[in-house]
Amino acid sequence: MAQIREVWAPNLEAEMRKIRDIIDKYPYVAMDTEFPGVVARPIGAFKTSSDYHYQTMRCNVDLLKIIQVGITLADDEGNLPQESCTWQFNFKFSINDDMYAPESIELLQKSGIDFQRHDEFGIQPNDFAELMITSGMVLTPDTKWISFHSGYDFGYFVKLLTAESLPTTEDDFFALLRIWFPTVYDIKFLMRCKMLKGGLQDVADDLGVLRIGSSHQAGSDSLLTSSTFFKMRHLYFHDHIDDAEFSGKLYGLGQTFSVPNGLTDPTRGGATIAERDDRGSAEISPQQAQGVGLSLGSMQPGGLPGSMNPSPYGPLGTNGQYLRTSLVGGR
Repeated sequence: MAQIREVWAPNLEAEMRKIRDIIDKYPYVAMDTEFPGVVARPIGAFKTSSDYHYQTMRCNVDLLKIIQVGITLADDEGNLPQESCTWQFNFKFSINDDMYAPESIELLQKSGIDFQRHDEFGIQPNDFAELMITSGMVLTPDTKWISFHSGYDFGYFVKLLTAESLPTTEDDFFALLRIWFPTVYDIKFLMRCKMLKGGLQDVADDLGVLRIGSSHQAGSDSLLTSSTFFKMRHLYFHDHIDDAEFSGKLYGLGQTFSVPNGLTDPTRGGATIAERDDRGSAEISPQQAQGVGLSLGSMQPGGLPGSMNPSPYGPLGTNGQYLRTSLVGGR
């Protein structure tokens, strides 16, 4: 049975060394993240719905901290390493000091995430990024990344690896994505091309893929993502994905947003409530985006960090300010 290895600050280097030792043999990297939801909405005039969704992702990724990253390795046939195949990286996060959407944290707590341990033993993002850069998983087309509806996932990854705020435009973001992750498959985009619907758990159930571990935890979700991809590739793509047509497309961003009705699918297995909420808000047209602001809950004591400038990341492209909603905690 596949094993999910828990990674905290004390064993980070040892576990990354294991990945580095086998990445050449197992170059397919399925990935999932858990993060503290959506706490801000951009306001302004947006040229496209895709631009609105990118700016929403951008301002939230810049404001918030990642909680978990799940990584599962496989070879070209979908075979998993025998000793260890899945790693769940747990990051430094404090529910007393850091911002979050309350619904998202409540869901993650119910799924078994121990935030006290994250506060005490969590991985520092810079430590993870330094080891990631030398792991063999990034900056090479030989490593193929697998994801599901992964705009936010790769947004957090680009922020981790560059240690900078995300670019102000989608085009610049995708340029960075192609540098760090030259080959990326988003299952949700592959599903759309085959007229399949639903979240990750839905398509996994339809394909007869069993989950190992708990949903809403990044390790289990990355393992399910890997197994679902290879089953789907076999049944619908004759065991071959055309990179020119499918690589580098993140569902809901860029050109993938041009779908019938102009709507994205609001469901995604393994997403937090607030993440699904954001992905389900595509019914807002570019014309309606002016002045958008959605409250996810009342402001809690100490909500806005006292040292934070009201607009610390500069203008959102040509679209002006963004509106913070439901900030909880603060430092």
